[in-house]
Amino acid sequence: MHVFITGGTGLIGSAVVAELLGNGHTVLALARSEASALAVEAAGAKPLRGGLADLDVLRAGAARADGVIHLAFANDFSSPEALANAVAEEGAALAALGEALVGTDRPFVTCSGTPAVPGRASTEADSIPAEGPLGGRGRAVMGVLGLASRGVRSSAVRLPRTVHNEGTGGFAGVLTGIARRSGISGYPGDGTQRWPAVHALDAAVLFRLALERAEAGTSWHAVSDEGDQVRDIASVIGRRLGLPVESVPAETYGTLGVIFAADQPSSSTHTRQVLDWNPKNPSLLEDLENIQP
Repeated sequence: MHVFITGGTGLIGSAVVAELLGNGHTVLALARSEASALAVEAAGAKPLRGGLADLDVLRAGAARADGVIHLAFANDFSSPEALANAVAEEGAALAALGEALVGTDRPFVTCSGTPAVPGRASTEADSIPAEGPLGGRGRAVMGVLGLASRGVRSSAVRLPRTVHNEGTGGFAGVLTGIARRSGISGYPGDGTQRWPAVHALDAAVLFRLALERAEAGTSWHAVSDEGDQVRDIASVIGRRLGLPVESVPAETYGTLGVIFAADQPSSSTHTRQVLDWNPKNPSLLEDLENIQP
């Protein structure tokens, strides 16, 4: 299959590109800069110059492909306005990609986050939020899944709060960065809230499986660790960096504070059974041992 991918040079995207190439697919990857284009070529894929806001480029890439995987996101959490702009940009991009695939029966795999459900681990049957700071992402993903009725084999891989590799990535990586700057390995509240996690290499396998096998309109959970307590995550970070581990106000994390303070474990039982997905790489707490002081 010839696959068009956005976000192909990021932590997750680079793993997905390698997974696709290693399993007989060819890849056309959106490249926003010359450096990204060179990285794409070095990985063995072909670059298509443009950014997520270049809707005509996105349509052209999708039209040239047998399937599409979307991973790109601005990841600007510096202010509510910046986050809203990133969400709007992604929504327009998903709409453009989807329209290019209508009536083709080609696969279109997008990504979202695992939902939080009070009192239990969320499952693939639970709805993702359509309100709140990231509600726009939820609405855009539901729009992609709705393309199942218009001749698109659309699916969504829901990513947990931390997708990691070699001690970096995801919200655990954000905690590490803040710890380095502040001199404290902090966690909001009492730290008993749980975050799900997955290794980037395991997530990449699931994206490929969804591309190859997922039925139209379905959602899947890329969850290896159902939920690590945030204070345990902070403890490993603190030990690796030689810093004190303390509770800090949720406001420390700005627009992410509400999300960081929430208990949000998630299950992938259905995904493992149906798509025969079997995570094999280190857990989050094991991988955080790779953090360099």
